Amino acid sequence: MTSPITLEDVQNREDVKVYLARSDDNMDTIGYTEHGFRHAEVVAKRARHIISALEGEEREAELAAVAGYLHDIGNVASREDHGQIAVMLSYLILKEMGMPAVELAEIMSALGNHEEQYGDPFGRVAAAVIIADKSDVARSRVRDMHPSRYDEHDRVNYATMSSDVTVNHQRTIISLHLEIDTEIASIMEYFELFLDRMVMARRAAQVLGCEFELMINETKLL
Repeated sequence: MTSPITLEDVQNREDVKVYLARSDDNMDTIGYTEHGFRHAEVVAKRARHIISALEGEEREAELAAVAGYLHDIGNVASREDHGQIAVMLSYLILKEMGMPAVELAEIMSALGNHEEQYGDPFGRVAAAVIIADKSDVARSRVRDMHPSRYDEHDRVNYATMSSDVTVNHQRTIISLHLEIDTEIASIMEYFELFLDRMVMARRAAQVLGCEFELMINETKLL
């Protein structure tokens, strides 16, 4: 009997390493923030944490971590429809590794639905990946550190000194905590850029049986 596929197994695949590295290079070419190994690891860790904190099964949490790690791998081919490309690539990789169909279905649902333009939180794994992905706003994602060359996404990311996702003890509220330097970017700029993402995160939290809460500089805003 084949052992269950783990996040570590996926991370050790040479093709996954190559595809993620090239995905990030492609995003750099078109001026996007970091979408490489760091982002993949953050999303994997947060997706696993969300399921675990909600007392999900260990295997469900591991699948959320795998999906979180692979969610942007489709950028290796194209930014447009990269979620659907991620589904196809990850299916081939994970099928070759021996992942059963019932688990592949969870992974594909998460990968194909993580973007706010067209995604829906089809299940708990998909919902956890959505929240984990949309919560990763960070200074370290900015590539060009010269303020005169920032676009609005760079400025808001650079202004974000810390971000964290928590689940309250009653397992009823999932919170995104951000610390933003308002001398670099205003809180209104964050809302203007990321409101669609926060709406999607709220819908995902509902699938998990929770409310979604946005805290910026220790003030509840959503």
